[in-house]
Amino acid sequence: MFEILGFISAVLIGVSLGLIGSGGSILTVPVLVYLFNVEPVAATAYSLFIVGLSALVGSMRYMKEQLLDYKTAIVFSLPALVAVFLSRILIIPMLPYSLITFNGYTITKGNFLLIVFAALMIIASVSMIRNKKPEADLNELKFNYPLIFVQGFVVGLLTGMVGAGGGFLIIPALVLLAKLPMKVAVGTSLLIIAVKSLIGFTGDIGSGQFIDWFFLFEVSAVAITGIFIGFYLSTKISGAKLKPFFGWFILAMGIYIIFKEIF
Repeated sequence: MFEILGFISAVLIGVSLGLIGSGGSILTVPVLVYLFNVEPVAATAYSLFIVGLSALVGSMRYMKEQLLDYKTAIVFSLPALVAVFLSRILIIPMLPYSLITFNGYTITKGNFLLIVFAALMIIASVSMIRNKKPEADLNELKFNYPLIFVQGFVVGLLTGMVGAGGGFLIIPALVLLAKLPMKVAVGTSLLIIAVKSLIGFTGDIGSGQFIDWFFLFEVSAVAITGIFIGFYLSTKISGAKLKPFFGWFILAMGIYIIFKEIF
């Protein structure tokens, strides 16, 4: 039953990426941990592959429609690649199994990553619930590539630590700092997510960790199917209208994970 729910959730992850360009990937780790019973640290690695492959397929539609800004993608991706790769091969392995012990209660590395991830979910949910899509004034703003570079590094660290795509952080940055129209920001975000996630995953390949490739491709195929469903629904339903409802769901999930991991 949990596995069936896991594959249904994988479809929804893809639908969200195809429909609103973000949000779905932040569900990947909870789905892997709680429905597929994957160990938390391994789940953050598996999430990078599933999210990266799904986003890559999703970005191809925007490539065909020429709704990608490759220059901005490179400026954002380069520091993000360095950060996500370093976090996977240095930071995660350096964290001890038992991080905090207090009155007989121990917070493990897995607990810590899930709590950080849940906090990220709550932050993401607020952005989605507000559902603000600021369009930059092309006549007043200038490209702020240095700030885009810095934000790319920060998002890369978060991606590497918790395995989320970070679209909810990338899209606002591309709209506000690089003056990209929303559709171009979504397409560029998918490409950035794909590149940094897949390259970040290579850090885990070299770590000697066992990787269930069949399972990875199975879940990825289901998520990719969801992306095409999302593309179809985007012609029928406004993603902007659905975004707040999805945000409330993400908020509830984030709160649930924090309580489950702490109490």
